[in-house]
Amino acid sequence: MTTALQVFAQAPAPTPAGGGFASFVPLILIFAIFYFLMIRPQQRKEKERKAQVAALRAGARVLFCGGMVGTIEEVRPTSFLIRICDGATVEVVRGAVEMPMPEGAAAAEGAGQGGK
Repeated sequence: MTTALQVFAQAPAPTPAGGGFASFVPLILIFAIFYFLMIRPQQRKEKERKAQVAALRAGARVLFCGGMVGTIEEVRPTSFLIRICDGATVEVVRGAVEMPMPEGAAAAEGAGQGGK
């Protein structure tokens, strides 16, 4: 014979008022905030950088991720031949180019060397 205590112990637990979905709403809101404040702007910035690198041509001055500056001698499908100084040419993959240098920066850089 079953007693009231045994029947109560076998009954399902009461669900929260909002159901299972209500517990996920804060998690969804946090993910949405991170997406719009961090992920999306970073994707946009990377897309702009890739467009700038794709538009580079021979003769353009560029800044590398490591901080080195050089002039593009030849554009290849996956890389650039870069002249970093007289007589020194290196091959660099396109991903290593951080950004093109502005036109005025080349003249200012040469003037600041002071006869070296």
